[in-house]
Amino acid sequence: MHTLVMLKKTDEFSSVFSFRKRFSSSFFVVHYKPSQTQQTRVGFVVAKKVAKLAVDRNYMRRVLREFCRHELTDQLAADTIIQVQKKFKNKDYLLIKQELNYVFKRIESKLTALHSEHQVASERQVAELGHIEASQLQSSRNE
Repeated sequence: MHTLVMLKKTDEFSSVFSFRKRFSSSFFVVHYKPSQTQQTRVGFVVAKKVAKLAVDRNYMRRVLREFCRHELTDQLAADTIIQVQKKFKNKDYLLIKQELNYVFKRIESKLTALHSEHQVASERQVAELGHIEASQLQSSRNE
C-alpha cells in the first residue's frame, strides 16, 4: 500500500489518450503510456453516459482509487487511465478486482517487453558506435 499519484491536468490525460495503447475488459478500458519517471500515475474517467447520478460516478471512482492504492506497484512505470464502460455496484467488487488485476498484469508484461526491446536496441547502438570508433581509430593509426 502506498500513496497514489494522480493524473490531474488535461495535458496529462491527452498525452495518455494520444499514445493509443489500451486494454479492454467488460467493465473497463485501460489506457496506458510508459512513464519517463519510474512512477505510476493514475487517472479515472467515469462518464455521465455510464452513470447518470453523481453519487454512482463518485462511488466508482472511490472504489477504483482504493484498488489502485492497494494493488498497484511502482514496477508498473506507466501513466494509466481507467475508463469505466459499464456501471458497477458493490456486489460486482470481486469481478472488478479480478478484471483490473488481469489488465494490469497484461500492461506490465507489455511494458516489460517494450523495455527489453529498447534495452537490446540501445545495446546494439552502443556496439555499433564502439565498432565505428574502433574502425576510425584503426584508420587514423594507418595514416
